Amino acid sequence: MPVRPNSHRLRQGRFSENGRTYFITSVIHERQPVFADWQAGRLLVAELRRAHEQGVAQSIAWVVMPDHFHWLMQLQRGSLGEVIGGVKARCAHAVNRKTRRHGPLWQTGYHDRAIRDGEDLEPFARYIINNPLRAGLVDNLGDYPLWDAYWL
Repeated sequence: MPVRPNSHRLRQGRFSENGRTYFITSVIHERQPVFADWQAGRLLVAELRRAHEQGVAQSIAWVVMPDHFHWLMQLQRGSLGEVIGGVKARCAHAVNRKTRRHGPLWQTGYHDRAIRDGEDLEPFARYIINNPLRAGLVDNLGDYPLWDAYWL
């Protein structure tokens, strides 16, 4: 197992607050481009939508990139760790079953940034949904199937 010298910092001092908006990033184990297969990426999309439909998170914007995802969401119920952990665990199970892969799907932990009350969410959403363009995956955002935003 590779050494992750800073992964312990992702858990130190973490506090989650219901009603708070968070910018989440989580990365695939060893940055493997698992979600370059858009069908596998749709399995993560299904879990993001499930969290929204179950009322634990209100999705504002998200994008699934080949080796990571970004999610701008408002935490509704539970802790951030429970919500992200649940999404990642269910996604890993579904992806591993579909692709017949074994072992960890995700790197340990995730990065979160709590958004201040009153802070404009649109720049965060634009950053998220423009990821495929910046990465050169598509020339037009409409050609990329693994993103959504509340405003669009």
